Amino acid sequence: MKIAELFDVSGKVAIVTGGSRGIGEMIAEGLVSNGVRVYITARKAEACDATAARLSEIGECISIPADLASAEGLEAFVTEFSKHEDKVDILVNNAGAAWGAPIGEFPEHGFDKVMNINVKAPFMLTQALLPQLRASASEEDPSRVIMIGSIDGIRVPMGDQFSYAASKAGVHMMARHMAHTIVKDHITINSIAPGPFESKMMAYMLDTPEKKEMVEGAMPLGRIGRPEDVAGTVIYLSSRAGSYLTGAVIPVDGGASTHG
Repeated sequence: MKIAELFDVSGKVAIVTGGSRGIGEMIAEGLVSNGVRVYITARKAEACDATAARLSEIGECISIPADLASAEGLEAFVTEFSKHEDKVDILVNNAGAAWGAPIGEFPEHGFDKVMNINVKAPFMLTQALLPQLRASASEEDPSRVIMIGSIDGIRVPMGDQFSYAASKAGVHMMARHMAHTIVKDHITINSIAPGPFESKMMAYMLDTPEKKEMVEGAMPLGRIGRPEDVAGTVIYLSSRAGSYLTGAVIPVDGGASTHG
């Protein structure tokens, strides 16, 4: 039981949605650095291509830009991916959106956008890729689906993030439900609930030293997340070490969710 073998993910094939920046880019880089062939997708083709080009300097990373929130975009992504691969070992559903507005003023289109991107899209993509996930799965080495939720789906968040918090709580429960449903196919489904990390979604809270210091001061561990924190959790779930875990929600939040 050597660590190098227990946590080895080399030779696997992965998809990381929202992989061009933020937490998705951190995850993609962690996987690429450890011998995984990674396909990243994002709505903005230029950013997706640029990140894939950078990561290709350290391993295999392929860009397939797509708008997964639309049925047409999702179908186009699956079709293009299938030209390259007939199986997928790791699917990381990371792409997400947020919208803030006071109660009484929250727009319906904003609520719908967040729920469609954060909940509907990962469900539909996972469903569409079930043949490829089943093709890779075995009792000894299951295929892995990893949902990126949020601590805001565990605790009541600061601010007017009504649709975001509801969507991430929904992601956690949806993953548990899906995990229970397809466990006999040797596919595990788990969720990661990140706290604050450097990302466009968190930029408004981290864009000045004073704001960043305030956020870090609210974290029991006294800092925001680093790339290795979330990438390491994905590698654990994707490796032999994490093969017996399914239907779990893992907070990667510096202890923030212990506040209730």
